Amino acid sequence: MARRGAPVVALVAVAIACALPFLLSNFRLFQFTQVYIYAIALLGLNLLTGYNGQISLGHGAFYAIGAYAAAIMMDQWGVPYGWTIPAAGLICFAAGFLFGLPALRLEGLYLALATFSLALATPQILKYFEHWTGGSQGIVLAKPSAPFGLPLNPDQWLYFLALVVLLAALWLAANLLRGRVGRAIVALRDNPIAARAMGVNSALYKSLTFGVSAAYTGIAGALSAVAIAYVAPDSFNIFLSIALLIGIVVGGLASIAGAIYGAFFLHFVPNWAQDISKAAPWAIFGVSLILFMYFMPYGIAGAVHRIAQRLQRPQSTGDGREPPPSVRTIA
Repeated sequence: MARRGAPVVALVAVAIACALPFLLSNFRLFQFTQVYIYAIALLGLNLLTGYNGQISLGHGAFYAIGAYAAAIMMDQWGVPYGWTIPAAGLICFAAGFLFGLPALRLEGLYLALATFSLALATPQILKYFEHWTGGSQGIVLAKPSAPFGLPLNPDQWLYFLALVVLLAALWLAANLLRGRVGRAIVALRDNPIAARAMGVNSALYKSLTFGVSAAYTGIAGALSAVAIAYVAPDSFNIFLSIALLIGIVVGGLASIAGAIYGAFFLHFVPNWAQDISKAAPWAIFGVSLILFMYFMPYGIAGAVHRIAQRLQRPQSTGDGREPPPSVRTIA
């Protein structure tokens, strides 16, 4: 029942999302655009950490690479912004795949430390190549207008662009995980010895997962550069990488929907914490995080799944006994 109802829920959610640009202010639309962008990045990290079991504390680096790749192509080469988004994904796929090759010798906390160093080094490297990146001042871009004469302002158009890219990313991830590649990725997480014994190429699939994960994050970075119309090295500090990891844990590891839940948490909870206490917003954020983990140890997606399971349980017949098999089947 829950599986049959999922497409209906998804269609209703998409319909509501498509109506929001005509109901909300430009500022609120910008916030939701950022949520969708975060969701794409979290989906990529969840493929790596949630489904493949490789811990990364450095995905903020790939987010930065994607953002700067798009910004440089638009600012210095005059490439239309629409082409910079897939190009940034390809660049980050190559970077992630190449980084994943030497990282094959590392596991667990050692891999986390290696990716952590990547996140630390990236902002400094971006400042060094000042001719390309603009140094500490960054690159200022112009917000694109809606194409084909569509009656949309820039914020509305960027909202729809981010929504379409997110839906495509969700569809691709779902199909990837349902196929042979997805089964191999999960098998390497659950039992790597058995997976290798069954002929799964561990080096290839782990590097491929790292590349796909980085590509998703790079696409999110490129969309962020287009939506914000500005990139600077300090925008991609180590906290971004930590925040992405927090997002997949709060949203739900190994859950596609968890990326969306985590994105809403990452964007709105810090803002609410700032509104509650301007003196100590991070204290409020920390308490909120502890409460989420205490009451939802498997993330928001896990809590939603449990609630759905309870709602689908067969009703009692009134005398404390379970209904007959025919009733349970119909229900």
